[in-house]
Amino acid sequence: QVQLVESGGGLVQAGGSLRLSCVASGMSFRSNAMHWYRQAPGKQREWVATIRPSGSTNYVGSVKGRFTVSRDNAKNAVYLQMNSLKPEDTAVYYCNAFDAFSQYWGQGTQVTVSS
Repeated sequence: QVQLVESGGGLVQAGGSLRLSCVASGMSFRSNAMHWYRQAPGKQREWVATIRPSGSTNYVGSVKGRFTVSRDNAKNAVYLQMNSLKPEDTAVYYCNAFDAFSQYWGQGTQVTVSS
């Protein structure tokens, strides 16, 4: 059974930083791309970042240069370092992975950026 557990969210002032973590279990972590999504109140869920098994990364344009995704295969963990946070980054952030059988989501972690 695949489980993704996020942590690290919280309340931060604009310009501040947070580091989100996602620990995976029940999957072949090192062979899977891992993704971060977010969902702001009243909006659709939005893809934020991807890190592939090779370590290559992609970001949505609005976070490029501010967010960094990384992974630690020894810990089955993926991280999202968020710097220079803006009020528009306020959302629930979700970890995501998929395989040939299904798509998996964590429970989400709330990030609130005050102006």
